Amino acid sequence: MVDLLLGLQWGDEGKGKIVDVLTKDYDIIARFQGGPNAGHTLEFDGIKHVLHTIPSGIFHKNAMNIVGNGVVIDPVIFKKELDNLDKFNIDIVSKLLISRKAHLILPTHRLLDAASETAKGKAKIGSTLKGIGPTYMDKTGRNGMRVGDLEFDNWKTKYRTLADKHEAMIGFYNVDIQYDLAELETEFFEAVEKLKKLTFIDSEEYMFKAQAEGKKILAEGAQGSLLDIDFGTYPFVTSSNTTAAGACTGLGVAPNKIGRVLGIFKAYTTRVGSGPFPTELFDEDGETMGRVGNEFGATTGRARRCGWLDLVALKYAVQINGVTELMMMKADVLSGFKTIKVCTAYKYKGEEIQHLPYNIESENITPVYTELKGWAKDLTKMTKAEELPPALNDYIAFLEEQLNVPIKIVSVGPDRVQTINR
Repeated sequence: MVDLLLGLQWGDEGKGKIVDVLTKDYDIIARFQGGPNAGHTLEFDGIKHVLHTIPSGIFHKNAMNIVGNGVVIDPVIFKKELDNLDKFNIDIVSKLLISRKAHLILPTHRLLDAASETAKGKAKIGSTLKGIGPTYMDKTGRNGMRVGDLEFDNWKTKYRTLADKHEAMIGFYNVDIQYDLAELETEFFEAVEKLKKLTFIDSEEYMFKAQAEGKKILAEGAQGSLLDIDFGTYPFVTSSNTTAAGACTGLGVAPNKIGRVLGIFKAYTTRVGSGPFPTELFDEDGETMGRVGNEFGATTGRARRCGWLDLVALKYAVQINGVTELMMMKADVLSGFKTIKVCTAYKYKGEEIQHLPYNIESENITPVYTELKGWAKDLTKMTKAEELPPALNDYIAFLEEQLNVPIKIVSVGPDRVQTINR
């Protein structure tokens, strides 16, 4: 069986930390979608690490790490990640395997991304400008370049054809984008040579054999369920399926082989970039959450928008993923609030609803809040569930009752040791 680990909000839920905490129980950690727009932050031994494409199990000596076919890879960013790992003496060639069917992000994909976003003006979607969208467009348009292409002699011809096509498209946007493609290509080709030294695999066959051998596999999602191309707040979404279904298509795992589905959420809600956010706060409470929670994007450095927990959206994410157990992150950030609010319904078109409607823009939605008592204790030194303050336990019990799924882990700080099992 393959267990899944998914973010249930708009990304940034703390998946990297939890994968790192769970890896000791698994033989294989596999990324199944997204690209370097992910920023998975791990903290241990007083050092902070941010991974973008490499699975978060790379720091454990016994785990194999797979970049699945659903992932898009930027060789330049990938090379930087590998360079950052040099000092840890990890045997990258044997510990990190890459699917031949994963698509490559070319320098011109990034330029296309910037041109498209600039052309949208005020209507921009808040892209990370990493070329992800254009790469997935080439994938579905059947023009894309894949990792496996690098094993053939004609890959540079294939590259040139696609890059030329992209340059013509950049012209179509009619925006002023300054770039030096020759310079970008020098860096790209250098990075491709490093990528070619890694181990490429037919990942679906590898996964099939691993399952047959009874290996324990954890599939690691990137971004969050509310950014799913089908089920998220479209068009303010990412270009891949971030939900449980994406693990099947992004790794070649059959639906009946999915075991536990571990859903991660923050004790409050955040969002980076544009798009609707019903519980967003513009007051002192929102400012406090952002400051105490250090809410800045691991990939972009952008300040995250903050708000109370949206249970309507969270329940929706739990349902579409078939979540079997929950993990609540950043409980420590809510310490000190006298009252904690939770959105339990929306007022939508004159009626009160408890499901996520087609459109959740602020002009159509008013959140309906339930108020709970806050707690003032510092949680960051706590190590056992018995130590948690009664008001926090009440908050957890309220969420479990509403979501009908147990909260198994409560995180009380960024370090891997600041994790309480319930």
